[in-house]
Amino acid sequence: MVTGIPHHLSLSSMMAHKSLGNDAALIVVDMQEDFCEPHGALAVKGGRELATGINRLLELPFKLKIATQDHHPADHCSFASQHQDAEPFTSSHTIKNPEAAGDGAEEQTTTLWPDHCIQGTKGADLIPELDVSKFSQIIKKGEDSRVESYSAFGPPFRNPAVDMSDLKATLEHAGIKRVYTCGLAFDFCVKYTAIDAVEAGFDTYLIEDLTNSVNARNREGGKKELVTQRVHLITAAELTEGL
Repeated sequence: MVTGIPHHLSLSSMMAHKSLGNDAALIVVDMQEDFCEPHGALAVKGGRELATGINRLLELPFKLKIATQDHHPADHCSFASQHQDAEPFTSSHTIKNPEAAGDGAEEQTTTLWPDHCIQGTKGADLIPELDVSKFSQIIKKGEDSRVESYSAFGPPFRNPAVDMSDLKATLEHAGIKRVYTCGLAFDFCVKYTAIDAVEAGFDTYLIEDLTNSVNARNREGGKKELVTQRVHLITAAELTEGL
């Protein structure tokens, strides 16, 4: 009988970490100035400090090491400034699939945020503490002002798809089977990237000690949702043990 394995990990998923390189990718989500203290427009507490641990992971032999970058136009629909009488963090906006016809279009309700990660601004830059030289690719997301894209794969609209990134194709072309993700923020972009990775057919691991939340109260509920969606929650130590 095997003991000491966390409840959210199977023995097979623990053993999967013993070998990286042939079919594993690391996706580091949105480690950008606007998501980090002290001056970020949408700063996540402790976000900048995650870079130290993430850089250690970037030394591991993942086949692909991908960074994502929120990259919004100035008139993005998720900005409270684009909606009359709206307030950041407390107001919301419902988006209909802009490419769908008729009354049955898919809908997405999003929190409205301060203006952040605007193209061409310092806030959109990856933080200097992150070793960007290790990344094989940087995926930009959120470039269509009409839709919100928390996930690095693209917005939640599928009928038809809108503003999807090339992340899925990149992973499939490289023969990736396992995806490991971390970064900012746990309760939005990291969570939805992980869920979409499972939906896309990848065995998916979220490194929970290398991600922080916009709202810490969302943490436990988010973890339950991820487990329900078949995302494995692991720590950096569990990943590196035995490598």
